[in-house]
Formats: sequence, structure tokens, C-alpha cells
Amino acid sequence: MNVHGFPISLEEAVLPALPRTRRAAAGATVWLWPGRALYAGPSLRLGPHSGAVACLAVGVDAAFAVQAMPGGELRARIALVPPRVRHQLTAYGDRMAFLYLDPGSADDRGCRTCFAAGGEAVLAGHRHEGDLLALAAGLSEHTPVPQVTAWIAKATGHVTTSSADPRITAATGRLMDAGEPLPAAALAAELGLSESRFLRLFRDGTGTSYRRFRLWTRMHRAARAVAAGHNLTRAAADGGFASPSHLSTAFHAMFGLPPSILLARDLTIRCLDQPPGAVT
Repeated sequence: MNVHGFPISLEEAVLPALPRTRRAAAGATVWLWPGRALYAGPSLRLGPHSGAVACLAVGVDAAFAVQAMPGGELRARIALVPPRVRHQLTAYGDRMAFLYLDPGSADDRGCRTCFAAGGEAVLAGHRHEGDLLALAAGLSEHTPVPQVTAWIAKATGHVTTSSADPRITAATGRLMDAGEPLPAAALAAELGLSESRFLRLFRDGTGTSYRRFRLWTRMHRAARAVAAGHNLTRAAADGGFASPSHLSTAFHAMFGLPPSILLARDLTIRCLDQPPGAVT
């Protein structure tokens, strides 16, 4: 077949299913960092949707089809869906993994270079597809975090390093725990930097913009509350959202699905505090 100008044979698109003995446990797990999120678990069976982040979709035990709207259908085991592309994914297996990446981040840019197809359409042909599929079969709540981040590094082609500037490390820590809006100008002044200089250092140190990082940290604080057993009212307040519906709307806009889809499952949430530009 030919998808968006990139020829993919059926043999290349539909790889053999993994034996059941190699599949992870039936539950779902979400790992969340400021700047990226990873879901591994049962196929979500979503209708047509789009999100504000890029999504690397992985058919853990079978292929899937992505129907872009408008556009053709792509069958693959791994595909990258750009942000704000309305699409529907049909899974032919039981389990999927979804890696959500902040658009324009170092992770996002690196991931795009790992694919054989170029352009703005859905991408297929990841150069590490075999390794990623084998490792994805073992992703579960019991997987050590270094193994999870190693899988992400292979998926994105981006090996993260620690921020060279301790002021940026301090800034990300402040944002992770901020209980109220923290404008860039105010934080830059605290650190003795001009706002423009601070924003450049921040992007260099984290791989993403200050505005985007701040949004991720709000989601992160809300997720920490849910992981601790609190309800959505408390989670929304911890994340700086006006109400549970505000949190749900923001989450839906960002990831393309309402949080209730995930919370209705046997879900384990792992919140990691290191930003995407730091060693995890």
C-alpha cells in the first residue's frame, strides 16, 4: 500500500503477533513527566479525536489502523500522529502503548527523525521498530523507571542529559510545586535573570517552552492527587484548575480523550518529577 506518499507493504505493516506469554499484565499504567506521558495497557477504543500533543502509537501485540480525517488509512505497528490531526485508531490486538510528546520539544523533534516517512502526515517506519515492540511487551506497573525511560529514549532518538544551569533546575522545581500561577517574569526576577534570557535558558535546559512546561506541571500535580487517592475536585484544585470540568476539558484538549476513559480502568499512575531534559 502507499500511505501519504510512503510505500508500506502489508508484510511490513502487519508484523506477527507476540505470544501471550510475553504480554504484560492486564492492567493499565500511565507514567507522567512534565513534557511527556506514556500509557501502556488495553486498547482505548477511541472514536475520532485529536489532541494538542504528538502521539506515538504502538500496537504491542498486533497491528492497528490509523484513519486520518481527511486522508487515507495506514496500517502499522508503530506510527506517529502529529498534534491536532483528527484521526481514528482501530486496534487489532488487545494492548497498546501511547507516548505523548510536547509539540516542538526535543523529544518530539528527535522522534520525527526516527521515521522513514517525512512530511506533516502520520508517520510510519520507525528505525527501531523491532526493539521497541519487543520491549513494549514488558511495559507494566512493575517495570523499573530506568527501563521505561530507556524505551522512550529509543523511541524518540533523544538521550536526555541533566540541565547545566542550576537556576533552571531550581525553576523547574518551583513550577512542579507551585500552588498558584507563576509568570515567567516573576520567576526570572527571583533568579536574577531577564525574562528573555530566562526563557532561552529554560528551553535549553528542559527541551520545551516555559508555557508548555507549566501546563504539563499542572496536569502533573492533578495526577499526583489522583494517584494519592483523592477525588477529581481535589485533583483539579491541586492542578490550579477552576473545577473538575475545567480539568477534564483541559485534559481532553491536550491528549484527545477525557480522563474518565483512563480512570474507569484498572489504572496505575506513576508521576515522575524530573523534566524531560533531565536524567531520569
